Amino acid sequence: MQLSSKKILLVGGKGGVGKTTVSSALSMLAAKNGKKVLLVSTDPAHSLSDVFNMDIGDRLHHVSDNLTVMEIDPDKEVKEHIARVSSQMKRFTNPDLFPEIERQMRLTQQSPGAQEAAMLERICNIIDQAEQDYDLLIFDTAPTGHTLRLLSLPEAMAAWTQGMLRSQKRSEEFDSVLEHLSPKAGKDINNPMANPSDNASDGMSDKTKAITEQLLNRQRLFQRTRRLLQDPNYTGILFVLTPERLPINETQRALLSLTDEKLPVSGVVVNRILPESADGGFLAKRKEQERAYLETIEQTFARWPNFRLYLQEEDIQGVDALSAFAKELEQSGFSA
Repeated sequence: MQLSSKKILLVGGKGGVGKTTVSSALSMLAAKNGKKVLLVSTDPAHSLSDVFNMDIGDRLHHVSDNLTVMEIDPDKEVKEHIARVSSQMKRFTNPDLFPEIERQMRLTQQSPGAQEAAMLERICNIIDQAEQDYDLLIFDTAPTGHTLRLLSLPEAMAAWTQGMLRSQKRSEEFDSVLEHLSPKAGKDINNPMANPSDNASDGMSDKTKAITEQLLNRQRLFQRTRRLLQDPNYTGILFVLTPERLPINETQRALLSLTDEKLPVSGVVVNRILPESADGGFLAKRKEQERAYLETIEQTFARWPNFRLYLQEEDIQGVDALSAFAKELEQSGFSA
């Protein structure tokens, strides 16, 4: 697989199969060959810090020439997202309703999907900015289920925003009618009856424009992200698995879901294969079982390129170890 042919690469898979190690080594390989790379982790486990053996956190951290890494903190992202939404709502709401808005926002923070929605908006903005600043953006994603929900969200969020826009339009029209009929408007809007020369929607125009523009901007962002993620010339999705029954089954279900969503799968990475040099009775039995699983992987995922990586003698940790592992990636068929 030629990394230079993609602008975005998402690395996914079941927890514990080596996604972070593979995505980190891929970023090292691309950076070493002159690509300006941003590696972003969306996994709450913060594994990038462990793999690079340094404190990274939710900020741009320059690891080596051409390579910048960052870990998104989901909990922090939700809090900041809720705060932004709350602030926006207060701009267009009667101050008497502020306590209720704050109560609803506190409840929203604990609701299902709040984290995904917050993460999606951050990811969309990162993609938008990275297009100008980097040659390659690699996402080390959270375990499979979370990743699938996240990748299906742009379309859902764009549709939800479209519904909000329709609702806003109906609300604007209804408010206009009410203002014509009411001899005494509420304290938070102008009364068009007070001055016959004023436009009937005068009191709502600025607010309506601001709300509508915010919704349109969000919709454009989600739709653009969806378009980029579905473009096989722009985006590639790699799934990492180990030659074991559960990772094979989970990867098969995941790739079916991704293809249903029209998201471009670029290949599967079979990680931690026992090397031929491994010996002993116990390992011989494991290798026999592994051979059967490798045949299953070849048959099950025949429509996509397969890349094979062997189990290393020691844990891969630190820039030097990742650089060495990046050479293994090159030998398996990856090129920058």
